[in-house]
Amino acid sequence: MTYRDIVEKRRAINFFDPDRPVREEDVKEMIEIAARAPSSFNLQPWNLMIVRDPDAKTRLRKHAWDQPKVTEAPVVLIVLADRSGWHTGHPTVEKNWKEMLASGKMMPDKREWFTNATRSLYTWSPNAETAFAVKNTAFFAMGLMYAATSLGLETHPLDGFDHEGVRKEFKVPEQYWVPLLLAVGYLRPGVEVLPPKWRKSYDEIVVSFG
Repeated sequence: MTYRDIVEKRRAINFFDPDRPVREEDVKEMIEIAARAPSSFNLQPWNLMIVRDPDAKTRLRKHAWDQPKVTEAPVVLIVLADRSGWHTGHPTVEKNWKEMLASGKMMPDKREWFTNATRSLYTWSPNAETAFAVKNTAFFAMGLMYAATSLGLETHPLDGFDHEGVRKEFKVPEQYWVPLLLAVGYLRPGVEVLPPKWRKSYDEIVVSFG
């Protein structure tokens, strides 16, 4: 499939086949493809919890407006945006720094510049740290959906859930924001997929001010 094929084929599926499992190797490949997503300073402030266990999915469903797709989909991903993903000492930050040194993209004397640059970007307002985590994780999440489509899987991103309920139920540390849940599986046999919903046109998207 071309990229355009993938974009046009991807749909938010409401009815999953609960009897058709998703192979672990397909989930792993989907995640590894999506991990190529860009991020600010390559900080990659995303993590996932993979929910397969029926009891765990039932617990998740009670915080997700009781949506059947949460328990019917073979896999549900809890997508996590790490608000501390720019902090000095964070494992990803430190690994990223070492990789940049090894590749020659950074010199040791630039560490203070790097630290100050990230601090200025992600502390300038009370919401800047959350915005950093969520907007970068959104690139990754979209990559998950496109990667799934390329592998013959279906997905549905869920925004309808109790953020704090999910966080507490699954003991997610305070440093994480949960931008979405992502149901992953196969379309239930016999279900007709409706035509795509309308999308804003070029003229409706492009704006100017003043």
